[in-house]
Amino acid sequence: MAHTDQTTRHVLRREIAGTIGLLTDEHDFRAMRRYRTFAFDDHAAYLQQVEALLRARASQGTHTTVALFDPEEYADFCSAAGLEPDALASRTRFTAELAAGGPTVPYEGQPLADLLPALVDEAVRQATWEYASSLLARLGNCATCGEDLGRAAFTRATRLLLRILETAPPGDRHLVCSVSGTPEPLVSVLHADEDVDATPHLDEAEALEFTSVLALGLVTHSPGGLVMRVSAPGRADRIHGWRLRGYGLEPLTAGEVFDAYCTDAESGDLISPESNVDYCAPPDLGEDHLPPGHHH
Repeated sequence: MAHTDQTTRHVLRREIAGTIGLLTDEHDFRAMRRYRTFAFDDHAAYLQQVEALLRARASQGTHTTVALFDPEEYADFCSAAGLEPDALASRTRFTAELAAGGPTVPYEGQPLADLLPALVDEAVRQATWEYASSLLARLGNCATCGEDLGRAAFTRATRLLLRILETAPPGDRHLVCSVSGTPEPLVSVLHADEDVDATPHLDEAEALEFTSVLALGLVTHSPGGLVMRVSAPGRADRIHGWRLRGYGLEPLTAGEVFDAYCTDAESGDLISPESNVDYCAPPDLGEDHLPPGHHH
């Protein structure tokens, strides 16, 4: 009977998904060392232990999510919840909170050297989305027509993005939207890989962030641009570009796309063009701007 109980418990343990809060850099690791109950004293050794644990859990068939553990957020969490920060139970509770709403990446056997930048990228993506969304929400309603400016801009940005993907040449699309007129410059990246039936496959969270940044650039009439790189087997990559203009996107000429890609943003010096890359004017999006009177 006892053996059966142990076997059952072992099977159940594999059913439990877990989350590990990871300190990705040396600075955050040092910040946690001030807690007596934090048992590690070397960041490299700590990362090796985490990777060994992840591999062990994966070999047992257990799913693990890795979350970005931020010591400042942890201290704020403990203060707000009335918890003792120098306690393992408090760290566990914070990690559970991260699993529910914080930046996370599933462990799928990838080396920690690949997982760490993916986790940091996810944290940046989430922070960018939260920042852009909060700015959109603060815009309020149009004084003339009463329309929610942020929501209208998001709808507009969604329509433009769908139109870009619909008119793009076949292949995997990599889009970058940059907006510089907001209090903080924002950059968002979106991957739209092509499925077997030629429909673009989007990550929902990525698309949400990208659309929010584009919407913010449109509604604030900020300087900015959108670039799309299309890759398909057996063909040169194609690069297209638009600048944010008014409440829409203005296509760049092939020469302007070339100049943008082959000029160093810091020094203004020319950079050699990539081989096997075509710099192209983008496909026609059709209706580029809303009719007069609909610009907010």
